Amino acid sequence: MLAQVCDALRPPRSTRAPSPLSRKYRQILQTFLKKKHLPHRIFRCIMIGRKIFSLEEEKMNLNLRSAEECKYDAVSLGEVMLRLDPGEGRIRTARSFRAWEGGGEYNVVRGLRRCFGMNTGVITAFADNEVGKLMEDFILQGGVDTSLIKWMETDGIGRVCRNGLNFTERGFGIRGAVGCSDRANTAISKAKPEDFDFDYIFGELGARWLHTGGIYAALSEQSCETVLAAIKAAKKYGTIVSYDLNYRPSMWSAIGGIEKAQEVNKEIAKYVDVMIGNEEDFTACLGFEIEGNDANLKELNLDGYKKMINEAAKTYPNFKAVATTLREVKTATVNDWSAICWADGEIFKAKDYKGLEIMDRVGGGDSFASGLIYGLMTTENAELAVNYGAAHGALAMTTPGDTTMASKKEVEAIMGGAGARVQR
Repeated sequence: MLAQVCDALRPPRSTRAPSPLSRKYRQILQTFLKKKHLPHRIFRCIMIGRKIFSLEEEKMNLNLRSAEECKYDAVSLGEVMLRLDPGEGRIRTARSFRAWEGGGEYNVVRGLRRCFGMNTGVITAFADNEVGKLMEDFILQGGVDTSLIKWMETDGIGRVCRNGLNFTERGFGIRGAVGCSDRANTAISKAKPEDFDFDYIFGELGARWLHTGGIYAALSEQSCETVLAAIKAAKKYGTIVSYDLNYRPSMWSAIGGIEKAQEVNKEIAKYVDVMIGNEEDFTACLGFEIEGNDANLKELNLDGYKKMINEAAKTYPNFKAVATTLREVKTATVNDWSAICWADGEIFKAKDYKGLEIMDRVGGGDSFASGLIYGLMTTENAELAVNYGAAHGALAMTTPGDTTMASKKEVEAIMGGAGARVQR
């Protein structure tokens, strides 16, 4: 098997230049990725081969800024909340909570830093008090740069601004996960575009990638404006923009409902390179429909999704990739998990993780996004990127908290089919 891979990777004797991906290599790779148990050494051989050769026919044209001209590989814009976790118990009966940090946009750059070793920063705002300092300490422990945080004065009781709280139950068996957010009037929801110097961040400092999303955009009228200002500045300086639609009806209801969600997200979509969202997100936020989809959104019609994405790509020719996770909830602790990624008119599906045992599902989609972004940044190959995302998301859901505890080595081992044997 290893000899087959090596033979497929070997460039023609007639040239020393990197050769495009051969049809033989593609067939072998697809065969291996379908196997349940792919030896790690073979997977590494495949990965090395992809990095050695240019593989132009498989590469996306992202036009990434060089690492040398940028302080950050990636930055996020969004809210970071204090997560209070009752462990195996219930919020309503808890007498103690474990504290974590978390936020849809922040979780992505935290994963890029902690799991994949990239240089990242977070653009957010905190009320300047002890809880804000606690949040900063959590972020520092995750290795994410905090110099872009806006510290806002508060009156001491939260009328002017405050820091957000998120009480979250993990769920178990037939009892699903429960989230109870307390996030009104937070510092970041009140932040305006002028509170951040985006020309300095993306121009002078430099960032190769910006990730933000619909959760932050829905926080307030100011948030909508701040997202647009940030992504416009990012595009001005050649920064790649990814956006997770992440539609939450309850958050949009106070600022105009689904009509406002579509107004804002349709404008944002004009500047997005990598769009992340499921079928409900595209329907609610961008007005696209998926033909033949299950009425209860339990199963995704892949043919209908592909048709919808092709339509979205025509409407927004700036989309270089579109991705979504695929999750079928058997119980709170057992899910079928996978993901798909559209690029250049083709849909790539990640390895299936059937019957995946879940400890804490919160943040699984964000960890998928960080794996996807890492794969796109380092390989510009959608097939590999979606597999990085699915594997990282799967691993992240085996540990508590919003943020990943996985390593790149573990992610690649899972991609290669590694099992759960004891590591000694």
